[in-house]
Amino acid sequence: MALLVGLALAGPATAGDPNGNFMIRVLGWVLEPDTDVGSVTASGLGGIAIPGADAEVDTEIIPSATLTYFLSNNLALELFCCFANINVDAKGTLAQSGLGKLATSWIFPPVVTLQYHFDGMGGFKPYVGVGAQYIHFFDEGPGQNVLGASSVDIDNAFGFALQAGVDVSLGDGWYLNADVKKTWLDTEITWNNTALGTIRADADLDPWIISAGVGYRFNLEDLLGGRSAPSMK
Repeated sequence: MALLVGLALAGPATAGDPNGNFMIRVLGWVLEPDTDVGSVTASGLGGIAIPGADAEVDTEIIPSATLTYFLSNNLALELFCCFANINVDAKGTLAQSGLGKLATSWIFPPVVTLQYHFDGMGGFKPYVGVGAQYIHFFDEGPGQNVLGASSVDIDNAFGFALQAGVDVSLGDGWYLNADVKKTWLDTEITWNNTALGTIRADADLDPWIISAGVGYRFNLEDLLGGRSAPSMK
């Protein structure tokens, strides 16, 4: 946001360009995990699956930012990034047992996509993309710790991503943006030293990432002063 404000106040030297090679967006996004837990096992039960045990990651609404570099008028690379705090909640027989919140974690979930931007529609600029997401889990905690776990570990995840969105021109390089991404990721959650020994859950996170916000497109050369007139000898 500070960079967008700085660009807006910088004057004609960094005026927005609808054909510029960089775009910065500030967005609000909804993280909607499509969680599917394949199995929950406990070493204290011989490693067998706990019947009906399930869990889900809750929905979060978070600020974020993207940086897009245009390789050409139609092709671009985008980096999406943010930080978020998530909860893992009990479902199925675990919820029926009153276990509630099973774990918490901070995540760093960047997404990189190669995009194709359609042209010929005036100020309406739709695009599609394909790429990958990496999620780093850190500062994990046992939630309400009804399992009595000494610690919780969530494996980092890497997966495939698809994207579709649209930029709507407001003039002078400013745009409104709406975007949706779908990623497919698998992870394993481990609760250590519980009353049932080590408990492990294999989870497909497969989140939807839905975002909207404002963007500013410009030439990096203008920002760095690289397009100043040459000196006369």
